[in-house]
Amino acid sequence: MTQFRRSFLALPVLLAAGEAAAQLAAWYPLEGADKSFFVEMPGAPVYKILDTTSPGGTPFAYHSYSLEYRRLSFVAQTALYPADVDVRQPRLNLQSALDDRAQRLAGGRWTQVDWKSLQGAPAVESTGPLPGGNALRQLVVLKGSRYVSLGYMAPADAMRAPEAERFFRSLRLLS
Repeated sequence: MTQFRRSFLALPVLLAAGEAAAQLAAWYPLEGADKSFFVEMPGAPVYKILDTTSPGGTPFAYHSYSLEYRRLSFVAQTALYPADVDVRQPRLNLQSALDDRAQRLAGGRWTQVDWKSLQGAPAVESTGPLPGGNALRQLVVLKGSRYVSLGYMAPADAMRAPEAERFFRSLRLLS
């Protein structure tokens, strides 16, 4: 086999390895508002503050970080609930978040719900179909009055894509 032919045959492997290395190098470390959490995203997100009010009428803010990457969407949000939000039964708060987001799903229901703990804090991970063929995967954590949520929207067959797995595995609560 000639040197040219060996080089030509090796080119796709070298290109794939180079693309994988570039994807690894491009991940963006994100520390949330008030140093409340850390997560990695496959690029620099857009940061927004979303003003809202508690059911009792107290204003507070969600800090939202969003990124569109190829055909995938990544969102990380955090808020410090005001004193009039009762967080003594965190599973009720997490269920409320599930119920609220389920309204946006095709059929209004989650297809998978997994109750868990993240660094000792109660959490729930869920997946469900969106209208139009995409799906939503989310992880919601409540540590005291600190709410942290990761959301990932993509085609239904990409719910466990390597980018999604890295995003969810990278979450660390800092405070």
